Amino acid sequence: MTQMDPNLVTQARTTIPSEVPFDIKDIFFSRTDKRGVILSANGLFQRISGFDWSELLGSPHKLVRHPDMPKAMFHLMWEMLKEEKAVGAYVKNRSKDGRYYWVFAGAAPTKEGFLSVRIKPTSPMLDKIKVVYAEICAAEAKGMKAEESAKELLRKLKKIGYDSYSVFQGHALANEMNERTRRLGLAQEQVAKRFQMMTEAVDSIQTETGEMTVAFKAIRTVPMNMRILASRLENAGGPISAISVNYGSMLDEMATWVRDFVEGPESTFARIRDAILHGQFLASLAALQREMIQKFGRTSDGIAEEIDVASETAILAEQAAFYKREASSALHIVEVEAARLSRSVLDMKRYVTGLSSTRMMCKIESAALSETGDALGGIVSQLDACQDEIESRLAKIVELNTVIQSNTTMLRALE
Repeated sequence: MTQMDPNLVTQARTTIPSEVPFDIKDIFFSRTDKRGVILSANGLFQRISGFDWSELLGSPHKLVRHPDMPKAMFHLMWEMLKEEKAVGAYVKNRSKDGRYYWVFAGAAPTKEGFLSVRIKPTSPMLDKIKVVYAEICAAEAKGMKAEESAKELLRKLKKIGYDSYSVFQGHALANEMNERTRRLGLAQEQVAKRFQMMTEAVDSIQTETGEMTVAFKAIRTVPMNMRILASRLENAGGPISAISVNYGSMLDEMATWVRDFVEGPESTFARIRDAILHGQFLASLAALQREMIQKFGRTSDGIAEEIDVASETAILAEQAAFYKREASSALHIVEVEAARLSRSVLDMKRYVTGLSSTRMMCKIESAALSETGDALGGIVSQLDACQDEIESRLAKIVELNTVIQSNTTMLRALE
């Protein structure tokens, strides 16, 4: 036999589905009504899906849905789209012949329904999400409903470092755009570069604050050790006891500052991080939509006759302009929160100044005590090391906040 039996080919595709190949430079889109029925698409989407135009247009978009996709993801997507929010997601689709292809989809509401622009995902985040999706699919196979599995998906994303879906999609699209740019050998756009620097800075602020918390925990025993030492000195320990009370009070205030700064969705850190990631996501989405406009006009061959290229590019242009403006609005929030962070750090520095005074009093008492001076001296040494670290962390936070503020100014200049 010189040719492969067509039946064997069909069987192989059924039992061992292969991936539909498409290039990293490719970008494709589809547009639906509010029910998810396909109204329009570009030729690349039609070719990759393998369906004829007569099969695509007027059909539900779930025509290309792959069974490996958890219902949870579509539940989240539809909830966000119904709230008039843009959403980004890793999606595994199925072609007409049973093969599969992964995309990162940036979906957004339009006047008539929804529009999605898609690229080939190539960053390491895809492997992470494949594991999460497989776990969610297994739970759904055991009877978990979509609403509950959506909550489980969010819990799993939080477990791997993303406090919300908005945080996840911001990181995901930025990573995909950066990796795509790198692989295509292109220069990173200035807007993307500035947002990336801000994202890295805010991530580093979280790291510095976490290390500061560790430093606080290391000296939480200091006031207690002071009180124990004071009790041994009886009347002579009065000054040390007073110092311990003052020191413990300042530590409590500083610990509260750290918690208020970094913990919870309404914390200063969360607001500035979310604003940066939201702006980055929207700016990236607008960039993809602009690229789609350029490529849509050049690759109009193969598009169904009933699709009006000029009308579709006008819709894309309107979307790109809108999300560029929305990204600019996010910058305003970043500016406000960065200024708030600067004021907050000044409050923390005042606490540190108070620690310096307490440390100096400890040194004075240590010099005045003959028998127990060494014990108090050890406490002073511990205070020295911890305070130096706290001051260093604060200085780094100030430096990182300056990076955020300067890049926000530069992004404003690029508008």
